[in-house]
Amino acid sequence: MIDSSVMRKIPSWVWILILTGAVSAAALLKIGLLSASSVPFNSDEAIVALMAKHILQGERPFFFYGQAYMGSLDAYLIAAVFKIFGEYVWGVRLVQIILYSLTLITTAILGKQLTGHWKVGLLAAWLLAIPNINTTLYTTVSLGGYGEMLVIGNLILLTTLNITRGSLRENSKGSVFLWFALGFLCGFGLWVFGLTLVYAIPAFIYLAWILKPTRQNDKQMFALEKPRRFVSSGFKTNLAMISTNQTRFWSVALMGIAIGALPWWAYAQNGGMTELLLELGGSAISGVESLNLLGQFSRHLLNLVLFGSTVMLGLRPPWEIRWLAFPLAPLALIFWGGVIVFAIKKTRSDLITRPSSPKYSHAPLLTGVVLVVFIGFILSPFGADPSGRYFLPVAIIMALFASQAVWSWHEKWRKIVWILVGLIMMFNLWGTLQVVQADHPGVTTQFDSVTQIDHRYDQQLIDFLKENGEYWGYTNYWVSYPLAFHSNEQMVFIPRLPYHQDLRYTARDNRYEPYDQIVQQSDRTAYITTNNPNLDQQIRLGLVSKGVDWQEARIGDYLVYFQLSQNVHPDEIGLGGLGG
Repeated sequence: MIDSSVMRKIPSWVWILILTGAVSAAALLKIGLLSASSVPFNSDEAIVALMAKHILQGERPFFFYGQAYMGSLDAYLIAAVFKIFGEYVWGVRLVQIILYSLTLITTAILGKQLTGHWKVGLLAAWLLAIPNINTTLYTTVSLGGYGEMLVIGNLILLTTLNITRGSLRENSKGSVFLWFALGFLCGFGLWVFGLTLVYAIPAFIYLAWILKPTRQNDKQMFALEKPRRFVSSGFKTNLAMISTNQTRFWSVALMGIAIGALPWWAYAQNGGMTELLLELGGSAISGVESLNLLGQFSRHLLNLVLFGSTVMLGLRPPWEIRWLAFPLAPLALIFWGGVIVFAIKKTRSDLITRPSSPKYSHAPLLTGVVLVVFIGFILSPFGADPSGRYFLPVAIIMALFASQAVWSWHEKWRKIVWILVGLIMMFNLWGTLQVVQADHPGVTTQFDSVTQIDHRYDQQLIDFLKENGEYWGYTNYWVSYPLAFHSNEQMVFIPRLPYHQDLRYTARDNRYEPYDQIVQQSDRTAYITTNNPNLDQQIRLGLVSKGVDWQEARIGDYLVYFQLSQNVHPDEIGLGGLGG
């Protein structure tokens, strides 16, 4: 615990004002990025927006289109905003701003619960208010559930802490509710986004460890409470009562999981549980790896140590190898290195300290989240994805450890510590401004340069297609869904074309079956490609072989094949079925 003498008694309204400042700063940073048109509206985000539109039209999807490991909660929240304000891209981002605000608030509360001091939670919230570019990116755009995952994860940790402060011997309604709430959050979070398992797994392991009754601890406990009645037989009775209550509480938690995960069970009635489990295990990504198990392990470890660490520390953007705010990078390394050492020492100390000790801070619970993230990344197919999205939970945990470390260092170094904190926030802001100033690709979720399309030409593309009467056809995944949303689904170009230079294609790119039916029934189709000379050559050769006449037009990154003399399906010219 942090010495309360470090800071004098401050009224609660001051703490609220400081937290409000952090939330406001985070919102203003995101609004600034969006106002500068620095965050492109990519296809993953467009799918969520289209799902929200379809929800308002009566559809009730359980999962993200084409991915049965990410629930549709984000789309329902966006649908609510669309209902009030209309169907605009900024409505999608508004939901993310609200979710991140809730993340900051729950992080502040979490810091208070961990240490007993608001100042720890508030400093953590401020560190997250101006975070590194990776955290800023994935909490500004919608990829289907990352914002919700962070909020639910914090609630799981808060509920776990509240359970540890209660007594298993107290069979109160409050204790039962907490265990049910924990189970419900874990089950609901599993549906919202499987990444919430990085919170659920350590939470239950932590509870099993910290609340496990031992003969010595229970003997001391009951000896203090009932010194006259404590005898061997009485101890056995009391221990049996504790064991019974433990079973009851764990059963309540399992019930909560089952109820929270009801959308899972509902989907499984039609789609089957096997598909859900495979999707949760990363089957969508596993297909891109051709290495053996040892090779996969080595690559994932490399992705974590080399690519993951530099993204988590804010040294580079997720989508490219480019050092950010380089003059301040050494200070950032020193700061976060010190935080990591502090976290390790704090965890080791808690492991050998009784939870009742004033020095105990539940560090093993926080460290458990980080360990599960790293272990899951290395051992699962998700480790093949070197983007920083899967490390978002680590950002929250490191902010909490950093805040505790700063307040502990404050006693010795005072002004130096706060100067360092200011420089870290400056480092994060500087790195963010660097990528904003880049003309292209902006602050993007696309780490493959092939998919980094300049979406500033989207409206020009829509106008061109309207002028030439081209409303249906074929394109790649990264063009299809933003085009559909921006055109209010007037332009339906299904993703049946590959976007990789080697013309690999996966049927998973084609996410929404009703669009297929629209294109199949159309009497006129066009093709749209993006920065892919190999694909363009294949299309031209294919059209010539079929005796088809056409015209071409270049619009930014888009190349449009239009006014085809006859309809040609991609399969007929050797496209849309390659790769698997």
